[in-house]
Amino acid sequence: MDRDTDVLHAPPIALADLDGREQEKLDRIAHHVRGILTALGLDLRDHNLAETDLRVAKLYLEMFHGLEEGAEPKVTTFPNDEAYSHMVMEKQIPFYSMCVHHLVPFYGHAHIAYIPRARILGLSKFARILEFYAKRPQLQERLTEQVVTFLEEKLEPQGAMVVIEARHLCVEMRGVKKPGALTVTSALRGIFHQRPVREEFLDLLRHQ
Repeated sequence: MDRDTDVLHAPPIALADLDGREQEKLDRIAHHVRGILTALGLDLRDHNLAETDLRVAKLYLEMFHGLEEGAEPKVTTFPNDEAYSHMVMEKQIPFYSMCVHHLVPFYGHAHIAYIPRARILGLSKFARILEFYAKRPQLQERLTEQVVTFLEEKLEPQGAMVVIEARHLCVEMRGVKKPGALTVTSALRGIFHQRPVREEFLDLLRHQ
């Protein structure tokens, strides 16, 4: 079976690779970024700001790639010919996303597990699923639910569980300014509602 471990990352956007619709979107974002910079009193003639509008626009197209129509990952599943019925876990999967409230980053790691029925998942696809939902203006709570729901719908497993640990720059840079604060969210489906199964998940999570 395919047990590849590559992590999907949207490649840097080259202007030459953009189609007409994407170029129009890039130009519109850059226009608004110039408006923000001007409203802040910055001099756009400063050579350090010469391409800031385009750089920010390209960043947004990359960071919000998950909003693109048809961007949903094509996950590879395989028949569970061995009738494997125990937990499969990928832990410490890194991700970066943008807070929907302030458009500043939050980032951390996800721990994803499921117990299969008839189908099993290629290991690299855990990261692809997480990346897809992270690449949009996002809430950590919603991200956690979206990943576990995707697994439930695509695999129809006995159960699935997702735990995400993240630092939010909207907490660390502004407002209460609490550097290092960690937000933890979880979502579970099916057999993971049973306490012994959740405890097995947590034991595996603690195991180095």
